[in-house]
Amino acid sequence: MTITPIRPATPAPRPSGGSLVEQFELGLDAPICLTWELTYACNLECAHCLSSSGRRDPRELTTEQCEAVIDELQRMQVFYVNIGGGEPTIRPDFWHLLQYAVDHQVGVKFSTNGVRLTPERAAFLASPACNGYVDVQISLDGATAEVNDYVRGPGSYDTALTALQNLQDAGFTDAKISVVCTRQNIGQLDDFQALADRFGATLRLTRLRPSGRGADVWDELHPLPHQQRELYDWLMAKGDGVLTGDSFFHLAAFGEALPGLNLCGAGRVVCLIDPIGDVYACPFAIHDQFHAGNLLADGGFKAVWQTSPLFQELRSPQTGGACAKCTFYDSCRGGCMAAKFFTGLPLDGPDPECVQGYGEQALAGERTIPPASQDHSKAAPTRNQPVMLTLMTRPPVSACAESPLAGFNPDIDQSSSTSHSTNGCCS
Repeated sequence: MTITPIRPATPAPRPSGGSLVEQFELGLDAPICLTWELTYACNLECAHCLSSSGRRDPRELTTEQCEAVIDELQRMQVFYVNIGGGEPTIRPDFWHLLQYAVDHQVGVKFSTNGVRLTPERAAFLASPACNGYVDVQISLDGATAEVNDYVRGPGSYDTALTALQNLQDAGFTDAKISVVCTRQNIGQLDDFQALADRFGATLRLTRLRPSGRGADVWDELHPLPHQQRELYDWLMAKGDGVLTGDSFFHLAAFGEALPGLNLCGAGRVVCLIDPIGDVYACPFAIHDQFHAGNLLADGGFKAVWQTSPLFQELRSPQTGGACAKCTFYDSCRGGCMAAKFFTGLPLDGPDPECVQGYGEQALAGERTIPPASQDHSKAAPTRNQPVMLTLMTRPPVSACAESPLAGFNPDIDQSSSTSHSTNGCCS
């Protein structure tokens, strides 16, 4: 599949007035925030990982190069950077880079599974050294271990809660619990809020995108239509204080718009820097089709952000395509670019999860799923492989065809083998 070729574009003249959204649509001189994947190395193998993380890329930016990026972000007056991965704390210089950013007035919000958030590190984050410039997001995709570990791997629930407890004990205020909404956890929204209240944290809900490994499991994990309505109703009734960013603007077609950025900010107010310095339009679209340049080239990140033909195209007036005929187009604006691209739908067509049902019709038609342009997954499964992937890849023979857990003995340590099973009917 290909997207519409990018044509050279002259930036539209910026209006002197208009709404904030109208200003955002034309792009800003610098992103409000950006996502920076410091490394693709990760101790987990989450089934829905949008960057297919697992193995480190040997071309990662050096410490000195990362410091230069932070210097540039400071000059551009970027408010803050979302640091992720992979698992960013695995990078040996992570804590140094965090302190370097704070010392250069660049706020840091980093996402972690909590594996290295020890009591000592939690105390550091709560100390005056961080000067209130640091925010911590703990990834948790189930309010119970059963639901969370299904997609994030055995023990990941306990690791996340331990990290939250360490932060609370250290006096760190307002940590975030970051949840990717799936078919399995939509019914746990009240439980997630209770967990946030328990740890003095703020709940953050994000949308499952079919990118990275998420493309392989999207059909099984993305919320069903009635669950989309359940999520919308819950956010309308209980969502005050819940963070959603620009994740759910496609739900606005139900009626009233949700709080947050109700448009696609890709290349306009947000973008992504990957571990080797490549810049992409969207944190959820790490693919060659959305590659805007590399910050190691002449002009650095600023030149990519301000002059990339891809970004100029995204900031030019957009057509609604088939969606323009829909009475809800002004509300949902056609939905998520990444969700459409990775499900093989045209970018000017309906969102695959269009709440008016047009996405289901489009998915039923002829389409070509774009191949992944990169994959950093581990070569062989480890003891951290999610239960979901273990069940999906288990050979469907004999009793296993009826029960994927047939013959499975949870008391046997399988970590010494890379095979999916050595017991019972699935051996």
